Amino acid sequence: MTTPREVFLKLVNGVCDGDPDLAELYAEDTHVSHPFDPAGSPPLTSREELRAHFAGRPGVVYPKLERRVAGLVVHETTDPEVIVAEFAYEGRNLDTGGEFRMPCVFVMRIRDGEIVESRDYLDHVRGYKDRGMVEELVRVLRAG
Repeated sequence: MTTPREVFLKLVNGVCDGDPDLAELYAEDTHVSHPFDPAGSPPLTSREELRAHFAGRPGVVYPKLERRVAGLVVHETTDPEVIVAEFAYEGRNLDTGGEFRMPCVFVMRIRDGEIVESRDYLDHVRGYKDRGMVEELVRVLRAG
C-alpha cells in the first residue's frame, strides 16, 4: 500500500520533472483548492480537470523552468489519511536566468493511494512574477 507521504513525494517530484501523468495521482472524484489564488479559481473536482490544470491554460506561453523541492517537512497527523507538507519549489527560469523560490504548504487527504482532497497554499503572485508572467496575472485579475 502506498503511503500518503509517498503519494505526495510522487506529486511534487513529478511537478519538478514535468511528469505528464500527474493527474493519475488523484482520485476520479477529488477536491483540490488553491485558497490564495488571486484569480479565485474554483476547486478542481475531477481527474480530467486536473489534467487540464497541469497542462496549463490554452494560449498562454509558459517559461521553461528548472525546479527542485527544498526544505521539505512532512507532518503526519492523527488521521492516517491526512498529511501537512511544508516545502518550497526552488529553481531557475531558463528563459530569463532568474532564480525563484516559492514557499508552499499542502494539506492533503490521501486514500487508497489517491489524493481525494488537497488545499494547496502557495504564493501565486510570486509565482507569476518569478516566471516573468506579471502581464498574464494582470489579465487574469482584470478578467475577474
